[in-house]
Amino acid sequence: MARYRGPKWRISRRENFDIFGNDKWKKRAFPPGMHNTKKGRPSNYAIQFREKQKLKRIYGLLEKQFRRIYQKASREKGNTGIRFLQLLEMRLDNVSYRLGYAKSRNQARQFVSHGHIFVNGKRINIPSYTLTVNDTIEFDPKFAKTEVSKLIIAETKKLNKVSWLNNGQITMLPPRDTIDQAIRENLVVEFYSR
Repeated sequence: MARYRGPKWRISRRENFDIFGNDKWKKRAFPPGMHNTKKGRPSNYAIQFREKQKLKRIYGLLEKQFRRIYQKASREKGNTGIRFLQLLEMRLDNVSYRLGYAKSRNQARQFVSHGHIFVNGKRINIPSYTLTVNDTIEFDPKFAKTEVSKLIIAETKKLNKVSWLNNGQITMLPPRDTIDQAIRENLVVEFYSR
């Protein structure tokens, strides 16, 4: 299955959540589709499924990747939901976005796959690369001198500041309060543990 490349507003409207960082989807506050009539109360399965889809789309993953990360989180000690969110946050494309190296996760993914991001001084071009505490992330020195990178860093400097990142270094695992509070990871855990 290929990555979704269609209209982004449609996805945000479907999930009733700002997936791509653009509030314009609120112009139509109803789901996409020709016959968008309100139906009855959704079942527990429908609520869990929508939450899973929302989280998957926020991080831009396919189902197989998403399930693999969940399975890894469920095998580790501690709260499965929080560990699952930490694994999603520690992906290289997401950390690049959080550091302000890109305007969106999609752009961060592209920068990583084009080889513009270094981890501990080595070029890594795998967006799903899982980082660990004390890893250092930086732009390729050549790319950092370009106007594009300077403009992006100037625009995003204040946007995604989180306490677990300091000057391009991961200082600790991301605590739950720094991850979007609108995400209800317990529903995703319930969905996969059926």
